[in-house]
Amino acid sequence: MDSIWYNGVMLQMFRPLDKDIEAEAVVVGGGLAGLLTAYKLKEKGVPCVLLEANRICSGQTGGTTAKVTAVHGQKFDRLLTAFGAEKARQYVRANTAAIDEYARIVEKENIFCDFTFLPFYLYTAKESEPLYREYEAAKKLGLNAELLNNVALPVKITKALRFEGQAQFNPVAFASGITNDLEIYENTLVDSVEDGILRANGKTVRAKHIVIASHYPFVNAPGYYFLRMHRARSYAAAFENCAYLDGMYYGIDPDTLAYRNADGMLIASGCSHKTGECVGGEFAKISAKVRAIYPKAAEAARWSAQDCMPPDSVPYIGRYSNSTENMYVATGFGEWGMTSSMVAAEIISDMICGKENENAEIFSPQRGLGAAACELIANGLKTFDALALQRLKSPEKSVKGLKNGEGAIVRYNGRDAAVYKDENGKIHAVSPNCSHLGCRLSFNPELKSWDCPCHGSRFDIDGRVIDNPALKNLEKF
Repeated sequence: MDSIWYNGVMLQMFRPLDKDIEAEAVVVGGGLAGLLTAYKLKEKGVPCVLLEANRICSGQTGGTTAKVTAVHGQKFDRLLTAFGAEKARQYVRANTAAIDEYARIVEKENIFCDFTFLPFYLYTAKESEPLYREYEAAKKLGLNAELLNNVALPVKITKALRFEGQAQFNPVAFASGITNDLEIYENTLVDSVEDGILRANGKTVRAKHIVIASHYPFVNAPGYYFLRMHRARSYAAAFENCAYLDGMYYGIDPDTLAYRNADGMLIASGCSHKTGECVGGEFAKISAKVRAIYPKAAEAARWSAQDCMPPDSVPYIGRYSNSTENMYVATGFGEWGMTSSMVAAEIISDMICGKENENAEIFSPQRGLGAAACELIANGLKTFDALALQRLKSPEKSVKGLKNGEGAIVRYNGRDAAVYKDENGKIHAVSPNCSHLGCRLSFNPELKSWDCPCHGSRFDIDGRVIDNPALKNLEKF
């Protein structure tokens, strides 16, 4: 299930933390947001260490489709409506500057990561009016946009919107190029943060500044980010024998895909759903859509990623909470983690250095959510259902009723269990409740994992943590 980004890339290995240390700043999380924050702090003369629970780039960075763009779906019109012109311009300025900053670092560090400037297209096969509105909003925000009736992608469209000056790259190769002079500890799981002291691998890390860049914040209070986002999972596959596109494409209609090229292949992605609500067949849907336009397409790789989705579609970047002056967070990137990671690195490194960042206000984690609060309430009701109501229901299946390759919550040895029967008929039974806050888990038939519909923690069939915020494995039965 590894993405193509690891092909031919030799990531440096770093030793685990094995002693107590002190640092001016510590970054928790070795994805692109954490690595870039550590890199920017080093550039600005701030001594910094980075702690990663597994290997760097082993999480969402390796699962992205790596579009380096300020165009985050159909968002500009919504930004103007929800935030007003000035804050919307902050969003656009920050993400546009992020593209240029990637280009600067690639040149400075001489990184071979296929960084290429290309146009980005939004397209629709339905009503054109949404793209007309997006076009008008983009022009108000100073973006170079053009409406089109035809594109190189061989799908039926009614209208497309092209943005120049966007980019794409290999994120793992890029990350490899910025780690050489960073102090990194891998296989170092941080299990507590309190009063400037972190505990990891049984050791103590003291730091004046702490940055939580672990994709999903695992520190529940203060901040309460588990109440302020939901998680969504999307799927991607790479195909050979497809035509080369002139840019990156993103369909704004339901059930459409996004496309880009890499390594002579076509990457198609989509089929997003809330974590814990997988019905199965997502990869098959992607393959069918690609082969409908490229009949000779041959799948070469497939992978999946999980995103943190804030209700107003704007990341949380800045101070972790009002009561934690020297603790910072970078999360809620939606499906746009590449530019958002750079935006986070710029804003947080400026804050640590005592420098005002002109684009920081819109991303503040302390902002009000306005009309987006309704979605927050809806997510809260879903959490209550998974935390309380689902645990009261009796399992509908029995162990005997499970087919090989199937998983479900069943009665097992007198109690509820999350049971997977593998292809050989062997039973894998674990606790049915997430080790984070106890929500009832759901089986993902596409990835063969146990997923939490509340906060997006994921576990393999033997209960090992795959995705945070959970830190503990599930109990085996």
